[in-house]
Amino acid sequence: MRKSLLRMTLRQLQVFRAVCEHRSYSRAAETMALTQPAVSLQIRQLEEQVGLPLFEYVGRKLYLTEAAESLLETSADIFDRLESLDMNLSTLEGSLRGELRLAAASSVQYVLPHLLAAFRQRYPQVTFRLDVTSRAQIIQRLADNRDDLVIMGLVPADRALEFFPFLNNPIVAVVRPDHPLARQSQIPLARLEEEMVLQRESGSGIRKACDEFLQLKRVHLGQTMQLGSTEALVQGAIAGLGVALVPGHAAAAWIRQGELVCLNISELPLKRSWCAVHARGKRLSPVAEAFLAFLREEKALIRQLAEPFEPSPAIQ
Repeated sequence: MRKSLLRMTLRQLQVFRAVCEHRSYSRAAETMALTQPAVSLQIRQLEEQVGLPLFEYVGRKLYLTEAAESLLETSADIFDRLESLDMNLSTLEGSLRGELRLAAASSVQYVLPHLLAAFRQRYPQVTFRLDVTSRAQIIQRLADNRDDLVIMGLVPADRALEFFPFLNNPIVAVVRPDHPLARQSQIPLARLEEEMVLQRESGSGIRKACDEFLQLKRVHLGQTMQLGSTEALVQGAIAGLGVALVPGHAAAAWIRQGELVCLNISELPLKRSWCAVHARGKRLSPVAEAFLAFLREEKALIRQLAEPFEPSPAIQ
């Protein structure tokens, strides 16, 4: 029999959310510095108040019931509102305080921490949680409303999203200095059809942008090698595996050190932008609002921070 939901505690909801995240009582206990029996007790008491089971085992795997899915969504709203209240109160006190939760595509990791450092100089009581992950996971996180903002390059057009482009993300072709194309100028894009081209995996934002661009230009790559991260593409080019199509920010340090050369291909770089993205209609926290305002208002500063991570114009 269901008891009053008003009797549930924030602590019970915290334990419940930890079990949902880890799909494990024991792992939830570890993260919350509790014993497993203590976690089980909190969940059992919560189930008594809900009047329905929250978890079920199929084999050895823990699954959320429909009641748990509903409670998880409601609890997320409760904690978001409490966090927003805390931030609003700190704003009324004359300071901005709170955590900015971000998810970002892997290739923006070279620049984003420097932007966060500049933002924190303005608001020293703000902290960050940054998860660097794949495009597919970022899209799923948007659907699950797990972050304040996500930073990505190619924003899905089939979803209700708000986005703000704030930084150029040029995609370039790089090779090691002894590659036959390294000293050539005005190389036609079609020349890539004769080369081994290193690409990200299908589903990557960089791969999607490159595939669409090459298709538009009617360039059909003859030989390709798929590598699972931007860093692997850079290292593959340094090792001499072929021509790597990478974000300029990811390769800039290696270019400046002379370990890579940015090819002078007539129709590159492929110009894209990094965007700050959130679901349309999402209620942003004061910290997230302040970070968006920072991105809009400090374009000159952002450009200055990004310059060390961009290929030199002389070699493009």
